[in-house]
Amino acid sequence: QVRLVESGGGLVQAGASLGLSCAASGLTFSSYTMGWFRQAPGKEREFVAAISRSGGNTYYADSVKGRFTISRDNAKNTVYLQMSSLKPEDTAVYYCAAANSASSVSVYLSRPYNYWGQGSQVTVSS
Repeated sequence: QVRLVESGGGLVQAGASLGLSCAASGLTFSSYTMGWFRQAPGKEREFVAAISRSGGNTYYADSVKGRFTISRDNAKNTVYLQMSSLKPEDTAVYYCAAANSASSVSVYLSRPYNYWGQGSQVTVSS
């Protein structure tokens, strides 16, 4: 059974930093492109960042580029999202997801992702 478990969310003030982790089990982690998505109240889920199987390629939404960093440790079956200069508009539930086949185009979409975590709340106060 595949499980993706996010951790590290919380409440921070604007301008602060926060890190999320996603531990994967039940799959060959290094064979999956990993992504982070988020969903704010009343809004659709949106892409945040993704990283290729080896970690050699990363992808970011324009809204987080330069502030967020995605990384992975294939030995630990874990993907990370380091967030800095947080803004109130970053407030959302953050989900990690795994895709066994995603192109450099489709990686930004929800469709290729086979597995999803339960989400972790990030709240940024102004």
